[in-house]
Amino acid sequence: MALSVPAPYVRPATLAEALGALGEGDEPRLVVCGGTDVYPAHVTRQIDRPVLDISRVDGLRGIERLPDGGWRLGATTTWTDVAEAEELPRAFDGLRDAARQVGGRQIQNTGTVAGNVVNASPAADGTPNLLALDASVEVASRRGVRVVPLASFVTGYRATVLRPDELVTGIVVPAIDDAARSTFAKLGTRAYLVISTVSVAAVAVVRGGVIADARVVVGACSPVPVRLASLEAALRGMPAGKAATVVTATHLDGLTPIDDVRGPAGYRQHAALTLVRRAVADVTG
Repeated sequence: MALSVPAPYVRPATLAEALGALGEGDEPRLVVCGGTDVYPAHVTRQIDRPVLDISRVDGLRGIERLPDGGWRLGATTTWTDVAEAEELPRAFDGLRDAARQVGGRQIQNTGTVAGNVVNASPAADGTPNLLALDASVEVASRRGVRVVPLASFVTGYRATVLRPDELVTGIVVPAIDDAARSTFAKLGTRAYLVISTVSVAAVAVVRGGVIADARVVVGACSPVPVRLASLEAALRGMPAGKAATVVTATHLDGLTPIDDVRGPAGYRQHAALTLVRRAVADVTG
């Protein structure tokens, strides 16, 4: 009986071909597009499994407004695409800021927002912003399509619910209030070209000087980015001018920072409190 041996590298042109390749053979494929996370991970070791390159799959790249008022970012949409997308409303300003801070221009031209999510790094710059926008992940396989809330999609350090035969095809952001504003701030060991030591994304809606809605997410301080639910509840209904004064250390109790080469846990916790206060003041001011 002949064994099913998948081609070591395939670069399909259609989604059907890509999903077919994912189901080929017994060994899961390594999916790549820009490769900006894959390459550094394999500088000192060879890729030990078949590769599926989706960079040429038709219809996966682009930003579109959905009929219900939401937005969809195709899986191969790059950081540069997001940074330069003038059609996106102000609620996406935080994500655009993150796009301009992900590596240098070459990385932004190649790396993808969906790849950043699938890589599931605790320090990912895109994920906190997308969580603050209540985004979901669109996933396809030969069985069909499912949409998974981003909060459920990333389950831990470098871990997601993505199955071996599934491919992320897009990021979906539901319709959001036209008055929504957002911001993003990150702290690193230098000003540019740096992995986040702490990051904060915030989205808020202010009407008549009062905060109608608020979402705040901290990255790089836990295995996955964390929404500060207690702070969000405290902010709703508050006068916008007093927003920053509401933030206390107890609102960050859900964080579990670690000591590593980018900073000790205590420093991260203190820095997160400062960045959250600044982000809340910025997005409600």
